[in-house]
Amino acid sequence: MPPFRFGVQLSRAASGPVWRDTARKIEALGYSTLFIPDHFEDQFGPLVALTVAAEATTTLRVGSLVFGNDFRHPMTLAKEIATLDLCSEGRVEFGLGAGWMTTDYEQSGIEADDAGTRIARMTESLAVLKSLWSSPETTYAGEYYRITGAVGSPEPRQRPHPPIIIGGGGRRVLGIAAREADIVGVNPSLAAGYIGPEVLATTTAEYYRQRIEWVKEAAGPRFDELELQCLTFIVQIVPNRDEAIAQLAGALSVEPEQIEGSPVAMIGTTDQIAEILRTRRDVYGFSYVVVHEAEMEAFAPVVAELVGT
Repeated sequence: MPPFRFGVQLSRAASGPVWRDTARKIEALGYSTLFIPDHFEDQFGPLVALTVAAEATTTLRVGSLVFGNDFRHPMTLAKEIATLDLCSEGRVEFGLGAGWMTTDYEQSGIEADDAGTRIARMTESLAVLKSLWSSPETTYAGEYYRITGAVGSPEPRQRPHPPIIIGGGGRRVLGIAAREADIVGVNPSLAAGYIGPEVLATTTAEYYRQRIEWVKEAAGPRFDELELQCLTFIVQIVPNRDEAIAQLAGALSVEPEQIEGSPVAMIGTTDQIAEILRTRRDVYGFSYVVVHEAEMEAFAPVVAELVGT
C-alpha cells in the first residue's frame, strides 16, 4: 500500500506575491502537491498559476483537479504540460476530466454534450496526450480528434509522462481511471452539474466502498500499482469529536453515522484523525488525501505524523 501523502487545493490568492508565499507555505508544511481547479468562475488561470507556484518552490508538486477536457485541445494541453514538467524538473501531476459544471458551459457558450459524449471525448484526448508525451510523432484518427504527424515536443521530464489523475463517481469514468490513470480519485456524484443535495447523498461509506470495488474490478492486476486519492470537504481539528459530529449532522439534516463514516470528512483531534486515516487506508486504500486551503494549517500536524508512513 502506498505511503501517505497530502495535497492542498486552492483557487486563487489576493496577489501574485501572496500566491507565491502560499505555495511556499504548503511546501514547508509538508504537503506533496498544490492543486488548482479548472473552471471559468472566480479563480486563477491554472496553467499560469501552477507555473508560478512551481517556480516559487523547490520540491512542491503541482497539478489541476482537474483540467476540463472540453476547454483545451489535447495538442495544446500536451505541449503546455510537457513544458511545465520539463521546467519544473518533473513536478507535475496531470489531472483530466470530462467537464461537469453547468455554469462553465453556460458562461463560455461551449456546447454541453451529454455525459457519455464528454467522457468518450476525454478518453480519446487522453490517448492523444499519452502518445504526444511518449512518442516522437503522433497520428490519431478518432471520432472527436484527428491528429496527423504531430511532433511530441518538448518531452516531459517524467517518463513516459507525468502521473495521470482521473477521478469520478460513475462506473464508466472510474473504469477508465482504473485502466489508464496512475492516480484514481473517488468523488461524490457531480452528475447534477452543480454542488447540491445530490452531492451530500453520495458521500456515505457505502457509496465509497462500492466505487472502490468498481475500480478493483476494472483495474485487475494493475490495482496494486494505483494510488487512490480522496478530496475532502470537511476538516475540523477539535477536542470534542462526537459533539462536533452531532452538531454538523444536525445542520446538514443527516445522521451522525453518515458524517462519522464518510471519507470526505475528518473531525477530531490530530491523533484521532491520524488513526481514522490509517483505518480508511486499510478499508478503502486511500493514501493520497487532499484538503482545501482553509484547513491546511490546522491539518498540518496530521500531515507531519503520517506523511511517508
